[in-house]
Parts: sequence; C-alpha cells; structure tokens
Amino acid sequence: METKKQNKNSKVVEKTIMVPDLGKLPPQARELEEAVLGALMLEVDAYSVISDILKPESFYDPTHQLIYGAIQGLAMQQKPIDVLTVVEELKRRGELDQAGGAIYVAELSEKVASAAHIEYHSRIIAQKYLARQLITFSSSVTQQAFDETVDVDDLMQETEGRLFEISQKNVKKDVVQINPVIKEAMDNLQKAANRTDGMSGLASGFHELDKMTSGWQNSDFVILAARPAMGKTAFVLSMAKNIAVDYQQPVAVFSLEMSNVQLVNRLIMNVSRIPGDKIKNGQLVPEEWELLDAKIKQLYDAPIYVDDTPSLSVFELRTKARRLVREHNVRVIIIDYLQLMNASGMSFGSREQEVSTISRSLKGLAKELNIPIIALSQLNRGVENRQAGSSEGKRPQLSDLRESGAIEQDADIVCFIHRPEYYKILEDENGNSLQGLAEIIIAKHRNGPTGFVRLKFESEYALFLNMNDGVVGNKNYIEVRSKAGTHQQNANPPMNDSGNDFLQEVKDPLPF
Repeated sequence: METKKQNKNSKVVEKTIMVPDLGKLPPQARELEEAVLGALMLEVDAYSVISDILKPESFYDPTHQLIYGAIQGLAMQQKPIDVLTVVEELKRRGELDQAGGAIYVAELSEKVASAAHIEYHSRIIAQKYLARQLITFSSSVTQQAFDETVDVDDLMQETEGRLFEISQKNVKKDVVQINPVIKEAMDNLQKAANRTDGMSGLASGFHELDKMTSGWQNSDFVILAARPAMGKTAFVLSMAKNIAVDYQQPVAVFSLEMSNVQLVNRLIMNVSRIPGDKIKNGQLVPEEWELLDAKIKQLYDAPIYVDDTPSLSVFELRTKARRLVREHNVRVIIIDYLQLMNASGMSFGSREQEVSTISRSLKGLAKELNIPIIALSQLNRGVENRQAGSSEGKRPQLSDLRESGAIEQDADIVCFIHRPEYYKILEDENGNSLQGLAEIIIAKHRNGPTGFVRLKFESEYALFLNMNDGVVGNKNYIEVRSKAGTHQQNANPPMNDSGNDFLQEVKDPLPF
C-alpha cells in the first residue's frame, strides 16, 4: 500500500493506492509431499493410514500427483507397494518420464527414515490443498463479481453451492471408541426415565402419535407427506402451536409456499376457532372480536420463528438454521415443503438428483444441529389412480413419494396424512364413521413401530386435535354464532394447503 500526500490550499489530502500482492506462491508443502510418498514406499501398511486423507490432487507437485496415483492404483489392486512396483505401475500407465523417472522415485524413499509421522504430515498436505481450493474459488468469485453482466443474486447462489461442495468433500468425522457413546446413550436413557410423560424426544402434542414415536427425536429427519388438500400445512401448524404455546419450546417454520401473514392467519384460526373466510375478510361480529382478542394472546411472545423466503436453497437454510439454533435455541425445524427447495449453484442431470441432494443435506443438517427436522412432501398421483372401494385402497404408500426414492431412504420417519372423507369414504370396515377424522400413518420408522393413529380434523379451522380433546368445534364460538344469527350448514368449506378455499361437498350439517 502506498500513501501520497499533496498540499492544496493549505489542506493536506491523503490519497491511498492499493498495490496488489505480487510473487505469492500457492500454499504447499513440497518436502512433506516427498516424505509422505517415500514413507508409503517404505512401510507396508502406511497407505491404509492415510488413504482417506489424501487424493492425487491433494499434492501440489504434478509429478507427486502421478506417483501417488500409481500407489493408489496398486493398493486398489491389492498389490505390494514399494519402489519397484511403483516404477512398474508408472511404466504401465506410460507416466514414468512425467513422474521424474525411476531415479527420482527411488530418491523419494531415501528421504525418509520411517512412516511414524505419516498421518500428521498427510493432514498438513490436505490442509494446504484445501487452502488452494479456497484461493481458486475466491479468485473465480472475485472475477465474476467485477463482471457487470453477471447477476449478483445468481452469483451468490452459485458461490454458496460451490463452497458447500468444497466443505462436503473435505470435512470428515473421526472414528471414536464406543465408551463415550455408551455414556451418552445411558445419559439419554436416564433423562427419558426421569420424565413422567414417557417421552425421550420432543412431544408433538398429539398423544397417540407421541406414544408411537416417543416424541420427535434429536437428529431425526422426518418426512410428512400427503396429496394436496389433505391438510399438511394445517397439521404442522397445529403441531407448531402445541410445541411453542403449550410446551414453550422454540419452533422454526420455513414456508416456501405461503407468506408469513398467511401462516399467522392459519395460527389465528387454530387458536380462536374462527373460520378462515372471516379471518380473511374481517367480517366478524362484536362477540367474535371479543373471542379473537381473548384467544390471540396465546400467540403473543410464542417462540415461533417464521421465514417465507421463496425458492429457498438448502444452503441458505443451513445458514439460517444454524443461527436459529445458536441464538434462539430452536428445538425443531419445519419445512413447507421439500419439493419447492433447490440446490442452486450445483449442477444436476435431473430434478430427481437435485431432490436427492436436498434430502441428504437435510438429514445431514439434522445430525449436525442435533434437532429433528420435519419436511413436508408431495405425493404423486398413484393414490388417485387406485381403486376407491375401501379406505385401504386410498391410503398412501412409500412408493407414492414424489420425485425421488432418496427421500424414503434418507428419512428416519415417513408419515402420511390420509382423510378417507375426502374420497367419500364415510365408514370403515366395521361401520364406524370416518367423517371429520384423519389418519396419521407411520409407514417407515427407523427406530420404532409403524402403524397409524386417528386425529380429529376441523376443516373450517384447519385444525387437528386429539380424539379425546372434547367436542368438535368451539363451544363458545358456536354460541357466539347462534346469538349473531349466523347458524347455517357448511358455512365455510375446507381449505387446501395453499390457503385458498377448497370446494368440497359436505353432506352432514355442522354441529350447530
């Protein structure tokens, strides 16, 4: 940096000129590269120690890349590794002259006495390689940032994706001896034993579901899937209200489909039991305003954090999720819904591959943050095409998951929402009424039983309830509507997941 001063009208003006750094060499450790290659040709088991640390491109010197590539090839063929076999392998590949010749290869083994420190040296080489990757990456980003034809938002997405790729390729977790893991497992078991509710995880507020899952477990990736209009968003918002309001546990909701205001309107419907059309148009009678004022207090200061960023990338989610856990101690993350996410900045051959990457990333994020992540997912039309003769025929199956089998593979729990009433199935095989009921089907449970539980579903309030939570509907609100002279049948049709009225014939009158 050079600083110039000039005197003009008795004022001192400083002009700073930034001079670029010249003559810098990329991070490297050539002597250590020679020592590692020599040790690999000297000790029989040396390669097994560093095989997961180094790749041919980890070496800075091109000749060293070729020699290590030959060593790697011999190991994969389960052949002995020494000076002679490496030279022969280089000859076979036609790379001996490029690698410095047989004399140079032999000299490498003479530069090291033993392989005692080969792992430590290899990790230094790996760190130098990572530093070179970051320099190349940042130089490319800088060059594109100066290009005015490049869209900055696109560049940010691409930058985030490429940085994520670099981190994923270079971050590895060390193996641990089992004793500390046993201690952690026993501590968790003791904590669960001390709880009176029998939960080992985060309670959803739906008692029968919690009995099957023992609560949502830390590090679990949960998929909640259904066809449109089954109430996916209604279910997770009912659950978010239970967790945040009833249990005072912080919840984060990422909504890629609905705005923050639409989400909050749903929550207001949930706690006040005032129909959605009235919440939207504001046509409330005085008694309803009183009811709203009384019930909405439950939501004030509730630890619910909402984000309605459209087309959210999995990389943006990681950044926001880490901050939410760090700053607000968020205990569960809900994503509505998975197919609307993207992995921009990375190239894919198909949408299925992109969804697979998103799914794997969400599972990895759940493990990293040690909290459950619940992602909503769409189903394909296979359900619609099956015979509607029975409730079983319309129940979703794992094969109905849309766009990627990786979702089923990555998830610890896969749940489906099924409302037989939607398909005009009003009774089960035993003649029991299915009207106003929903089934939460656990189709996959990595660490527990599968099966289904039944919940009440109040369509006009977009609300899920336990079967023993009292009468369907809000008694106080029923009385309010009767006094206001608004008694009528099917006054408010159910709502679909996008917040718009979903027109569906309901033959039975509402209970008022």
